[in-house]
Amino acid sequence: MKRLDGGSHALVRLALTCLIALFVLVIAANAGYAADEKKQSIPTLKVGYIFTNHHTPLIVAASKGEQFKTNGIYLKEIAPRQRYELISQGKKTAVIDLVTSKSGSESITLFAQKHLDLAMASITAVMAGIDQGTPIKVISPLQVEGMALVFPKASPINDWDGLMKRIKSSKGAVKIGYHSPTSAPKIVIERGLQQAGIKVTHDANDSSAEVLLVDLKSTSNLIPALLSKQVDGWVGPSPFPELAVTQGVGKIVVNLRDLPPKGFWNDFPCCVTAAREDVIKEHRDIVQQLVQLIAHACDWSNKNKAEAGELTANWIGIPVEAAKASTLVYVTQFSDKWYRGAGTYMEILNDMGNFKGALKGKTMQEMKPVMIDTSFIEKVKL
Repeated sequence: MKRLDGGSHALVRLALTCLIALFVLVIAANAGYAADEKKQSIPTLKVGYIFTNHHTPLIVAASKGEQFKTNGIYLKEIAPRQRYELISQGKKTAVIDLVTSKSGSESITLFAQKHLDLAMASITAVMAGIDQGTPIKVISPLQVEGMALVFPKASPINDWDGLMKRIKSSKGAVKIGYHSPTSAPKIVIERGLQQAGIKVTHDANDSSAEVLLVDLKSTSNLIPALLSKQVDGWVGPSPFPELAVTQGVGKIVVNLRDLPPKGFWNDFPCCVTAAREDVIKEHRDIVQQLVQLIAHACDWSNKNKAEAGELTANWIGIPVEAAKASTLVYVTQFSDKWYRGAGTYMEILNDMGNFKGALKGKTMQEMKPVMIDTSFIEKVKL
């Protein structure tokens, strides 16, 4: 075998050096690509809502989908009513999984278990969660109004005065149902009855009470409870009062905004959008995009009430006329009136002894920085 001379040895060494250098470069490039890929990975966020037109803006955003493209942020359907891509300025920024809850209190439980990242729920449910130590914040308002007291269609009760007469003349407690212990309708009717001098209880064994409030566990149980006479009447969020009317089952005795004293309950906040604090910290840009999208959907829903009602009816499976009868107003700013209403809820819940933790004895002014992050809604442009 012919020996390699010195020059050949040098060429071999050079070739090996080049191969090693190339190998190192390839490894480094792949490592860098993998790091960039990981850095650019698209997160999946779970967003909760309830089958009610209080949450119509989310339903509208999902239903309209790419028709909202001109606004810069929209949802692109992957699986109908379940999974969507969040698109912002032409780029996919997140995958959104929609999660349905039976009530605001269930949403708060899912928050605590980290099964939800963002959710729409009543402000009172969110307050209860924060009081219990659930690390969430309100990131935007959603709507006001849309709560009513319903009795059977054949009932002689037609208004608040009629209800007072029925309560005073009844031999036993009048049973009024509600769908969630932390729901705004339940809080409002309880305080309204107390302000009218009515003794209210949650204890079926309390024979001295004039009104027994009954937890029906879910909005889906409201109309069946009326049909089965489990309760004499119930309070609930739109569209369920309207649905009871269109189905010929019940009638609206009073919209809760009209409870005495006159004007006190007008424009009271109900539902909000909330998010876990760790999600806010880790995905600020995505949270901002979602707040912008929902605010646009709120604005669109106010301007297109009939179509918003149709989209909601098709989504949650109710008659279109029930959805169109809604008196809801969707809001996109934390107004002074909104804060006054939320503060009243806090006062009521404290008076009732509902708060045991962070909100016990506190006012809205004291807890505003703890409960609410206004930075997202302040950047919204419509």
